[in-house]
Formats: sequence, C-alpha cells, structure tokens
Amino acid sequence: MLGAFANEGRRVLRKLLVVPLLVSAVPWVGHARQNTGAGLDDLSKRVSELSALVERLQARLDLLEGKSAAPSQPAVSAATAAPSPEPAPPPSAAAPPLTTAAVPAGFWSGTTFNASFDAYYAFNFNNPIGRVNLLRALDISSNAFSLDQADVVIENAPDPAHDKRLGLRLDLQFGQATAAMQGNASNEPRPDVYRNIFQAYGTYVVPLGTGLTVDFGKWASSLGLEGNYTQDQMNYSRSLLFAMLPFYHMGARVNYKVSDTFGLNYWITNGTQQTEPFNGFKDQLFGFTVTPGKKLAWTANYYLGQEHPDVQFLPNYTGSNLPTEQGIPFEPIPNPPSGKLHIFDSYFTWQASPKLTLAWEGDFLIERLLTTSPPQHVIGTAGYFRYQLTPALAIAARTEYLSDRDGLFSETAQAIKENTFTLERKIAAGFLLRTEWRRDASNHPYFLTDTLGTLKKEQNTATLGVVWWIGGKQGPW
Repeated sequence: MLGAFANEGRRVLRKLLVVPLLVSAVPWVGHARQNTGAGLDDLSKRVSELSALVERLQARLDLLEGKSAAPSQPAVSAATAAPSPEPAPPPSAAAPPLTTAAVPAGFWSGTTFNASFDAYYAFNFNNPIGRVNLLRALDISSNAFSLDQADVVIENAPDPAHDKRLGLRLDLQFGQATAAMQGNASNEPRPDVYRNIFQAYGTYVVPLGTGLTVDFGKWASSLGLEGNYTQDQMNYSRSLLFAMLPFYHMGARVNYKVSDTFGLNYWITNGTQQTEPFNGFKDQLFGFTVTPGKKLAWTANYYLGQEHPDVQFLPNYTGSNLPTEQGIPFEPIPNPPSGKLHIFDSYFTWQASPKLTLAWEGDFLIERLLTTSPPQHVIGTAGYFRYQLTPALAIAARTEYLSDRDGLFSETAQAIKENTFTLERKIAAGFLLRTEWRRDASNHPYFLTDTLGTLKKEQNTATLGVVWWIGGKQGPW
C-alpha cells in the first residue's frame, strides 16, 4: 500500500518539477535563437544545471520511497541485524542473464513425460486348464482381472528443423507384457537384467541431405503392422502375426528420406529379442517406406538373422572350471548350428475416407537349423477394417490366416484362422474401453479345454479392455 502511494507521489512530483523547468527553459531557447554566440553557451550551462537538479530530486525520491517501504519488513534486533548492502550497480548490456547453473536453459524443452495403463478381463469359453489363452501375445489370461502393462515413457525427440539434432527415449514396462515380450532364457541370455526396459535409445540426425536419422540402443521392432501400445491399434488383442514376429532389437538403425514420399531403412542388431546376443552373428534389416500421400503408406522389409546360440548359460552350475559373466557360468556349444532366418514383411494402410481405415499385412518366414537343413516355413496374412461411427464410437475387425506347416511358430504343424470384432468407446481424452469377440480355429485339435489331454480345434474369447494414457506425446506411441 505504501509502495503504491510512493509511486504515485513520485509520478506527480515529476510532473510538478519537470513541467515548470521545461517552461522556464523556453525563453532561454528563444533568446538563444537571437543571440547565437554567448546565448548558446549560457543556454548550455542552464540546461546542465537543470539536469543536475533533476538528478538530485530523483535521488531524494528514491530515498523517500525506500524509507516508506521499511515498516513493512520484518523487525530485527540491533544485535542480529545485518549491515546494509551496498547499492547494486546498474545493469549493463554485457551482464549474463540469470539462469539456473545446474540445468542449462532449454534442457527440458520438448521433453514429454507420459504414462499408460492397460488392463483387461477375458473369458475363454473352453474354460481351459490354467486359464491360459494359447497363441496370444498379450491377453494371455482367461477368467481373471489382468494387468497387461503399465508403462512410463519419457521422450525428447530431435527437431532438426530448429537445429535440434539430438533425441532420447526411455520406455519402462511393467505387468504381464514383460514376460510375454521381453524374452526368456531360451533366446535372451539374461532376460531379467533388462526385463522392465522396453525401449531405451538415443537419436542423432546427421546433417546429410534431407537428414540421416541414427538410433542406437534398444527399440520396439517395426516388423509387422501392429505395435505394443493398445491405444494405437485397431483391435484390443494382437494378431497371430504380431506374436510370430520379433518384439524388440538391440543395435543401431538408420533412416534416410530420399524424398517426401520415399524412405530407406537399415538395421544391424544383436538378434531377434536379444538385448544381449547369444552368438557372434549380427542380424540385418533392409527396408523401404512409400507414402505417396497422406492417405496411403506402404512398408516392405527383408530381415536376415541367425538365431542359434553358440554358448549356453548354466546358472545352477556349482563347479569352478567355467568362465562366468557377472557370476553366471557358461560354456561354449561345440559346432553350433548356423542356419539363417529370413523374414519377408510387407504391410500398408489406406485412409479410404475420414472415417474408414483399411490395412493389410503379409509375412513369410524361413529358418534352417543348419545351413544344409531343410527349411521350416510360416506364411501368414491379415486384413484390417476400422470405421469411426461417431467421435466417441468406433468398430473394427481383423481376419487372419497363418500356415504353420512345419510348426516353427506354434510347435505344431497346422493352419490357423483368426477373426476378431472390436467395439471401441472413448470415454474421455486418454481413456477408452474396448469390447472384443475373437475366434481362433485350427485344422487340428490344439487349444486347451477343462480336461487335461483333451484339445479342441477352436478357441472363443470375449474380452473387455480398459486403457488410460496421459502425457504430452503427440501421435502414435
């Protein structure tokens, strides 16, 4: 209150002092026009005197204003009062801006902190022993309230258009998905070390042509149309093709956009679902993407791998004659198999109208145990349909056929058909419900029932999925 009063008094006093001074200076200006000699010198002297007077009055006002603010400060005793600080020097243009020393300015600029929660209740009409839904990648439990996954995603994406070429991403994953998607001892030497790190990689955009994007670390595989985060998929459950293809890789990948409509991809990795490798071979991917317009996108990939170990870990070994890796003994496999894995993967999406989305995927896998072994094949294809009925309501369908004639995927020689129908209800931004009916059918008895040893050719499930997600990340996760 007193400070406001002082400011107002200061403003009024300026008017009272400056205006008369200016008025008094007018005759001197007129006189100077008539007498350009000594008159100008006298005028200059008078102006200097007036300037000095204004400066003294300004200092007196500053002193009065400081005294008027003093009573509002906390009272201190004379014994504890600190000496008055010296007046601060006036700011100069060369003085550095006030910033936090520990964190550079703009350090968190563009960083998004995101979280998601994905849970479901599924009922299998076979009432299978152990409540297990076979051939499912994520919705693996029946007749149980299940936590599929809870995720934390931190991302600072590069923005080369604004000369920001570095990026970083970290995805932490918890729940059933960590067992289904994070490897096991058969192909990941030490899966528990990396169990909850779904993705962790850094990005650098090399200033080469239109920009060469380089990622290094662990990332979710983009083989196949479907991905990990449910809110970005058309259906709640994942397809058989998703369960068949790799979930993640560890290594380096590069992407180069030759033009606005054509891009090239190359990967070099430890293997399929191998954060740590179990052999010395480095898998590679060669692929391209074509986006002739905003409504159509096509991706094609060829993946070459070698998925047979050359060492085996022996965690229960009690001897002392074997080498160890951080305390876990292992021994080499003599003459390890070196047959190769080939994956041909292709998919496209078509935004046929603002409400209608169509998609297709086709995959062909060939693997050999030895270079001279007969190949094992899996061929699969899937079609997708999604229609947005209202802003809050959508329907989706998927139909799929998979020929696993050598048992490479399911460990049983069979042909499997799968049909899924999904109804989506968006409750609020970042919150949706999906109800789903799915039927898996084989040409051989394969699916579990309520009787041990009795199998059925089909498996029907009804599922309610609930998904929440929050954060500043835009677009697909």
